[in-house]
Amino acid sequence: MHAWIIWLIVAGILLVLEMFTLTFYLLWFSIGAGAALLVSLIAPGNILLQVLTGCIVALLLTVFTKPLSRKMRAARGYRDAGTELIGRQGIVIEPIEPGQYGIVKLGGDTWSATSSVYLGKDERVRVINRSSTRIEVEKWEEII
Repeated sequence: MHAWIIWLIVAGILLVLEMFTLTFYLLWFSIGAGAALLVSLIAPGNILLQVLTGCIVALLLTVFTKPLSRKMRAARGYRDAGTELIGRQGIVIEPIEPGQYGIVKLGGDTWSATSSVYLGKDERVRVINRSSTRIEVEKWEEII
């Protein structure tokens, strides 16, 4: 099998995984694999050069975009959509066992959710924390 096909498959897999994690790190590795693909078309027999090119491109993208993203987050008017979720009410769609994931509906969106206690279907919950793609919830208790 040609090296460029392997690099294309690696870049595609990393890109798909990035869509699930939303961290941007796998995106940089995917772009690095794309750079290695280009080098494999120019120098098909030089695997070491292909790997080094991919690694250097991924490393440079990681190093130079970190300060840029930090600067954007510190900019006036920036709001992280995830922080707006904290405190919102939702409904459990799939039961949540402690240490396991369930599904919670918030507005029109569904989220993978965890909880420290069992939460059954149709229970009302409140979001207490958010990671990249999951939320942590607790049972909603109305104060009268």
